[in-house]
Amino acid sequence: MDNFKPVSDSATVIAELMIPSYSNFGGKIHGGHILSLMDKTAYVCAVKHAGAYCVTASIETVDFLAPAEVGELVTLYASVNYVGKSSIVVGIRVMAENFKTQVVKHTNTSYFTMVAMDEDHKPTPVPGLLLTNHNEVRRFYEALHKKELKKYYRNEEVRIKSEVEQKEMMEVIKNERCLVQLAE
Repeated sequence: MDNFKPVSDSATVIAELMIPSYSNFGGKIHGGHILSLMDKTAYVCAVKHAGAYCVTASIETVDFLAPAEVGELVTLYASVNYVGKSSIVVGIRVMAENFKTQVVKHTNTSYFTMVAMDEDHKPTPVPGLLLTNHNEVRRFYEALHKKELKKYYRNEEVRIKSEVEQKEMMEVIKNERCLVQLAE
């Protein structure tokens, strides 16, 4: 079991009070600030698992489910969901707590793919993941499935760029909210 670490070893919780300087013109916390906190949290979680410097390779879709407000405590919960040879998928759940109303809301969930790097800035192997409950097994399985879907979509993009004819494109988009005015 030397080459495997349990999810609990790298589970990370980071909390920060949202202050006025983090807000946008609408009085809500900038999405970019939340993304920055998520990236830092993913980094800490990945480094704890890898035992090496890690870089962000990709971020899966980030949906803003509810706004974070000035004065709320934003807490980020991160855990390793999947590991590859040198990559680590970190799942992050963001919650915002309003102290006055006692309301706690889920603001974001996303998945960051981090890559462990050696001293020469080359990808380096990471320990395997020891799954100790059904939730961890489900998360690992879902991450594996997402990885396969991502590969499929990447291949589809390449195919569309190389194989799809102009006539086929026009047929597909004709009922969408666009107006095509091509200069011939």
